[in-house]
Amino acid sequence: MHISWSKGFTKETHPSVMKISRTMKRKKIDNFAKWRKEMKALGKIKADYPSFKKDGDLAELIGVVLGDGHIEKFPRTESLTIAANSNNSDFIKRYTELLKKIFEKEPYVAKIGNNKGCTRIRVYQKKISKRLNIPTGSRKNLNVVIPKWIIRNKEYIKRYLRGLYEAEGSFGVHEKTSTYKFSFSNRNESLLQNVFMLLQKFGFHPHRDNVRVQLSRKQEVYKIKELIKFRDYK
Repeated sequence: MHISWSKGFTKETHPSVMKISRTMKRKKIDNFAKWRKEMKALGKIKADYPSFKKDGDLAELIGVVLGDGHIEKFPRTESLTIAANSNNSDFIKRYTELLKKIFEKEPYVAKIGNNKGCTRIRVYQKKISKRLNIPTGSRKNLNVVIPKWIIRNKEYIKRYLRGLYEAEGSFGVHEKTSTYKFSFSNRNESLLQNVFMLLQKFGFHPHRDNVRVQLSRKQEVYKIKELIKFRDYK
Protein backbone atom coordinates (compact mmCIF):
# COMPACT_ATOMS: atom_id res chain seq x y z
CA MET A 1 0.00 0.00 0.00
CA HIS A 2 1.33 3.44 -0.94
CA ILE A 3 2.15 5.69 2.01
CA SER A 4 2.05 9.45 1.48
CA TRP A 5 5.44 11.16 1.79
CA SER A 6 3.85 13.75 4.06
CA LYS A 7 2.18 11.33 6.49
CA GLY A 8 2.81 12.45 10.06
CA PHE A 9 4.32 15.81 8.98
CA THR A 10 3.17 19.42 8.82
CA LYS A 11 4.86 22.27 6.98
CA GLU A 12 6.58 23.12 10.27
CA THR A 13 8.01 19.67 10.94
CA HIS A 14 8.96 18.44 7.44
CA PRO A 15 12.51 19.77 6.78
CA SER A 16 12.14 20.26 3.01
CA VAL A 17 8.73 21.91 3.13
CA MET A 18 9.79 24.09 6.06
CA LYS A 19 12.83 25.34 4.07
CA ILE A 20 10.69 26.17 1.04
CA SER A 21 8.14 27.91 3.24
CA ARG A 22 10.79 30.08 4.91
CA THR A 23 12.41 30.98 1.57
CA MET A 24 9.08 32.09 0.11
CA LYS A 25 8.29 34.03 3.25
CA ARG A 26 11.65 35.83 3.08
CA LYS A 27 11.12 36.73 -0.60
CA LYS A 28 7.49 37.71 0.09
CA ILE A 29 6.16 35.25 -2.48
CA ASP A 30 2.55 34.12 -2.14
CA ASN A 31 2.55 30.98 -4.29
CA PHE A 32 -1.02 30.13 -3.35
CA ALA A 33 -2.72 33.49 -4.03
CA LYS A 34 -4.57 32.33 -7.14
CA TRP A 35 -5.55 28.99 -5.58
CA ARG A 36 -6.73 30.72 -2.38
CA LYS A 37 -8.92 33.12 -4.39
CA GLU A 38 -10.53 30.23 -6.27
CA MET A 39 -11.17 28.27 -3.07
CA LYS A 40 -12.80 31.29 -1.44
CA ALA A 41 -15.07 31.67 -4.47
CA LEU A 42 -16.06 28.01 -4.15
CA GLY A 43 -16.70 28.40 -0.42
CA LYS A 44 -13.99 25.89 0.52
CA ILE A 45 -11.96 28.54 2.35
CA LYS A 46 -13.48 31.13 4.67
CA ALA A 47 -13.77 34.57 3.11
CA ASP A 48 -14.70 36.27 6.37
CA TYR A 49 -14.21 35.51 10.05
CA PRO A 50 -17.16 36.61 12.19
CA SER A 51 -17.16 36.65 15.98
CA PHE A 52 -17.41 33.34 17.76
CA LYS A 53 -20.72 32.33 19.33
CA LYS A 54 -20.71 33.40 22.99
CA ASP A 55 -21.55 30.20 24.85
CA GLY A 56 -20.12 27.74 27.36
CA ASP A 57 -17.75 26.18 24.83
CA LEU A 58 -16.18 29.54 24.04
CA ALA A 59 -15.95 30.39 27.76
CA GLU A 60 -14.05 27.15 28.41
CA LEU A 61 -11.76 27.69 25.44
CA ILE A 62 -10.88 31.20 26.64
CA GLY A 63 -10.10 29.73 30.06
CA VAL A 64 -7.80 26.99 28.80
CA VAL A 65 -6.01 29.40 26.44
CA LEU A 66 -5.42 31.93 29.22
CA GLY A 67 -4.22 29.11 31.45
CA ASP A 68 -1.76 27.39 29.14
CA GLY A 69 -2.37 28.38 25.54
CA HIS A 70 -0.47 30.54 23.08
CA ILE A 71 -1.54 32.65 20.10
CA GLU A 72 1.11 33.46 17.51
CA LYS A 73 0.80 35.95 14.66
CA PHE A 74 2.07 35.26 11.11
CA PRO A 75 1.98 37.49 7.98
CA ARG A 76 -1.29 36.02 6.66
CA THR A 77 -2.75 34.05 9.56
CA GLU A 78 -2.51 33.23 13.27
CA SER A 79 -2.10 30.03 15.22
CA LEU A 80 -3.61 28.92 18.50
CA THR A 81 -1.73 26.22 20.41
CA ILE A 82 -2.79 24.33 23.52
CA ALA A 83 -0.04 22.30 25.18
CA ALA A 84 -1.01 18.99 26.78
CA ASN A 85 0.58 16.16 28.71
CA SER A 86 0.86 13.32 26.18
CA ASN A 87 -0.30 10.87 28.86
CA ASN A 88 -3.60 12.69 29.28
CA SER A 89 -5.38 11.37 26.19
CA ASP A 90 -8.79 12.49 27.49
CA PHE A 91 -7.61 16.11 27.77
CA ILE A 92 -6.18 15.95 24.26
CA LYS A 93 -9.41 14.51 22.88
CA ARG A 94 -11.60 17.07 24.66
CA TYR A 95 -9.73 20.12 23.46
CA THR A 96 -9.12 18.79 19.97
CA GLU A 97 -12.89 18.38 19.63
CA LEU A 98 -13.54 21.79 21.21
CA LEU A 99 -11.21 23.53 18.75
CA LYS A 100 -12.76 21.61 15.86
CA LYS A 101 -16.25 22.67 16.91
CA ILE A 102 -15.44 26.35 17.43
CA PHE A 103 -13.10 26.85 14.45
CA GLU A 104 -14.94 24.44 12.14
CA LYS A 105 -11.72 22.78 11.05
CA GLU A 106 -9.55 19.85 12.11
CA PRO A 107 -6.70 20.86 14.45
CA TYR A 108 -3.13 19.57 14.11
CA VAL A 109 -2.21 17.21 16.95
CA ALA A 110 1.43 16.18 17.35
CA LYS A 111 3.82 15.03 20.07
CA ILE A 112 6.97 17.12 20.50
CA GLY A 113 10.26 16.93 22.36
CA ASN A 114 12.81 14.15 22.66
CA ASN A 115 10.66 12.03 24.95
CA LYS A 116 7.38 13.06 23.29
CA GLY A 117 5.99 14.00 26.70
CA CYS A 118 4.17 17.05 25.37
CA THR A 119 1.44 17.13 22.74
CA ARG A 120 0.50 20.27 20.87
CA ILE A 121 -3.07 20.86 19.72
CA ARG A 122 -2.94 23.60 17.11
CA VAL A 123 -5.23 25.39 14.72
CA TYR A 124 -4.45 28.05 12.11
CA GLN A 125 -6.94 30.74 11.16
CA LYS A 126 -7.18 34.48 10.67
CA LYS A 127 -8.06 36.94 13.45
CA ILE A 128 -7.92 34.41 16.29
CA SER A 129 -6.57 36.96 18.75
CA LYS A 130 -9.23 39.54 17.90
CA ARG A 131 -12.13 37.07 18.07
CA LEU A 132 -10.99 35.58 21.39
CA ASN A 133 -9.98 39.02 22.69
CA ILE A 134 -6.66 37.54 23.84
CA PRO A 135 -3.42 39.16 22.65
CA THR A 136 -0.72 37.25 20.80
CA GLY A 137 2.58 36.40 22.48
CA SER A 138 3.38 36.28 26.19
CA ARG A 139 0.62 37.16 28.65
CA LYS A 140 2.65 37.06 31.84
CA ASN A 141 2.11 40.76 32.58
CA LEU A 142 -1.25 41.10 30.84
CA ASN A 143 -4.15 42.61 32.79
CA VAL A 144 -6.70 39.84 32.26
CA VAL A 145 -10.29 41.10 32.30
CA ILE A 146 -13.09 38.52 32.37
CA PRO A 147 -15.54 39.16 29.50
CA LYS A 148 -18.83 40.64 30.72
CA TRP A 149 -20.86 38.00 28.88
CA ILE A 150 -19.14 35.34 31.01
CA ILE A 151 -19.54 37.21 34.30
CA ARG A 152 -23.29 37.57 33.72
CA ASN A 153 -23.90 33.83 33.39
CA LYS A 154 -22.97 31.36 36.16
CA GLU A 155 -22.89 28.41 33.76
CA TYR A 156 -20.39 30.25 31.58
CA ILE A 157 -18.32 31.07 34.68
CA LYS A 158 -18.17 27.36 35.52
CA ARG A 159 -16.96 26.54 32.02
CA TYR A 160 -14.43 29.38 32.11
CA LEU A 161 -13.08 28.10 35.42
CA ARG A 162 -12.97 24.58 34.05
CA GLY A 163 -10.76 25.72 31.18
CA LEU A 164 -8.39 27.49 33.55
CA TYR A 165 -8.18 24.54 35.95
CA GLU A 166 -7.85 21.93 33.20
CA ALA A 167 -4.80 23.88 32.00
CA GLU A 168 -3.18 24.86 35.30
CA GLY A 169 -5.14 23.16 38.08
CA SER A 170 -4.49 20.27 40.43
CA PHE A 171 -6.52 18.16 42.84
CA GLY A 172 -4.87 16.34 45.72
CA VAL A 173 -6.05 14.34 48.74
CA HIS A 174 -4.05 12.72 51.53
CA GLU A 175 -6.53 11.03 53.83
CA LYS A 176 -4.03 10.05 56.56
CA THR A 177 -3.12 13.67 57.24
CA SER A 178 -6.58 15.04 56.35
CA THR A 179 -5.02 17.19 53.63
CA TYR A 180 -7.19 18.38 50.77
CA LYS A 181 -6.00 20.70 48.01
CA PHE A 182 -7.62 22.14 44.92
CA SER A 183 -5.18 24.59 43.35
CA PHE A 184 -4.78 26.88 40.37
CA SER A 185 -1.22 27.98 39.61
CA ASN A 186 -0.14 30.80 37.31
CA ARG A 187 2.32 33.71 37.30
CA ASN A 188 -0.14 36.29 36.02
CA GLU A 189 -1.31 38.40 38.96
CA SER A 190 -4.62 39.50 37.44
CA LEU A 191 -5.53 35.94 36.42
CA LEU A 192 -4.91 34.69 39.95
CA GLN A 193 -7.07 37.48 41.32
CA ASN A 194 -9.85 36.70 38.85
CA VAL A 195 -9.92 33.03 39.92
CA PHE A 196 -9.88 34.10 43.58
CA MET A 197 -12.85 36.42 42.99
CA LEU A 198 -14.87 33.88 41.02
CA LEU A 199 -14.41 31.23 43.70
CA GLN A 200 -15.71 33.71 46.28
CA LYS A 201 -18.66 34.43 43.98
CA PHE A 202 -19.66 30.78 44.38
CA GLY A 203 -19.33 30.97 48.17
CA PHE A 204 -15.91 29.29 48.54
CA HIS A 205 -13.12 30.42 50.86
CA PRO A 206 -9.92 30.47 48.78
CA HIS A 207 -6.50 31.61 49.91
CA ARG A 208 -3.64 32.64 47.66
CA ASP A 209 0.01 33.58 47.35
CA ASN A 210 2.05 34.99 44.45
CA VAL A 211 1.63 31.96 42.20
CA ARG A 212 -1.35 29.99 43.49
CA VAL A 213 -5.01 30.14 44.47
CA GLN A 214 -6.06 27.25 46.66
CA LEU A 215 -9.02 25.69 48.44
CA SER A 216 -8.20 23.50 51.43
CA ARG A 217 -11.50 22.72 53.13
CA LYS A 218 -12.51 19.12 52.42
CA GLN A 219 -16.13 19.89 51.56
CA GLU A 220 -15.17 22.79 49.30
CA VAL A 221 -12.44 20.82 47.51
CA TYR A 222 -14.88 18.11 46.47
CA LYS A 223 -17.64 20.62 45.73
CA ILE A 224 -15.59 22.75 43.31
CA LYS A 225 -14.25 19.64 41.58
CA GLU A 226 -17.82 18.53 40.92
CA LEU A 227 -19.06 22.05 40.12
CA ILE A 228 -16.67 22.61 37.22
CA LYS A 229 -16.40 18.91 36.20
CA PHE A 230 -12.64 18.97 36.67
CA ARG A 231 -10.98 16.05 34.83
CA ASP A 232 -14.42 14.62 34.11
CA TYR A 233 -14.24 13.40 30.53
CA LYS A 234 -17.34 11.20 30.37
